[in-house]
Amino acid sequence: MTTEVVMIGGGIVGAAAAYQLACADISVTLVDAEHDGKATAAGAGIISPASSISPPDVYYPLAYAAAAHYPALLAQLADDGEPDTGYEVVGGLFLAATEDEALRLDIVERLLWERRLAGAPNLGDLERLTGVQAKALFPAIGDLTSAIYMPEAARLNGRLLCDALTNAAVRRGASRLHGQARVCTSGGKVVGVQVASETIAADVVVVCGGAWSNAVAGDVGVDLPVVPQKGQILHLEMPQSTGNWPILVGFHSHYMLTFPSHRVVVGATRETGSGYDTRMTAAGMQEILHEALRIAPGLGGAEIVDMRVGLRPTSPDGLPILGSIPGIEGLFVATGHGASGLTLGAYSGMQVANLAVGQEVHVDLQPFSVNRFA
Repeated sequence: MTTEVVMIGGGIVGAAAAYQLACADISVTLVDAEHDGKATAAGAGIISPASSISPPDVYYPLAYAAAAHYPALLAQLADDGEPDTGYEVVGGLFLAATEDEALRLDIVERLLWERRLAGAPNLGDLERLTGVQAKALFPAIGDLTSAIYMPEAARLNGRLLCDALTNAAVRRGASRLHGQARVCTSGGKVVGVQVASETIAADVVVVCGGAWSNAVAGDVGVDLPVVPQKGQILHLEMPQSTGNWPILVGFHSHYMLTFPSHRVVVGATRETGSGYDTRMTAAGMQEILHEALRIAPGLGGAEIVDMRVGLRPTSPDGLPILGSIPGIEGLFVATGHGASGLTLGAYSGMQVANLAVGQEVHVDLQPFSVNRFA
């Protein structure tokens, strides 16, 4: 019987996992190394996984379940005194900026309708818009050709959600420590976690260390194929209210979304091979602004009020790594979410927490096992 569970990593994955167990009255400790560049702290989440057209098919069942779970999770957090997460259904636009993209948009529209009719969450009744109609919803965009409007797309604030999960977990009895954690094993089993001079006895440990997960697992000879991917993000302040403007996505990896009452978030770079560099760079800023102003020249007069860098934990196939670690009893992992951390992270962390303590798991985690890299 589990006596103590330790979550290593204080981002959205670890915080949600700790909250899940605290709600079940299971003793849990959340250890946060508070690294600079934590992806959760930098990210602004777009919760509309069906509008992503590049992931492999295996991604979608997990992503749809994660998005569909948010209303219940947010209601539970509100009941626990943590209503502030930045989550709001604001709608989204999938943009076609050129005539060639407009032709490709027909294919995307058919795909989104197929997903919508199959029950994909956070899309709503899709509508094809002209460039003029799209501009009426997001006045800063330029003269685009057309767009698909997704009225149920949502967004959230990664920092706020993580704080809400952590605070609610602690309020329900979870412990929290700050520092670098080292997993302790004996005879092929987890026996605890050491944080500075303190050792926590535990028979279950879940590594949720984001881009630092491989270093944590490496302490016990486990090689997790997770590396940091640098993402640079800009926050702009507009003179007019932007709080009800929709999310912007399209045939590129960049995005825009807004928060009340004048904030526009634009990003993000995807810099593989950057290591643990958390500097905001001239090249990164140039890339972000070039893409933002290409789509939305009306942002040209906005003030730059914040610059954030997050190190996304990425795996070789772009999918998360979830489940048990072979060869070490009691050791589990939930990491590798890449650019989908705020969509997948809370739900997948909670499911791995369930798995770790023998409770029901509500989605198939087998496609995300670390064994696929063996």
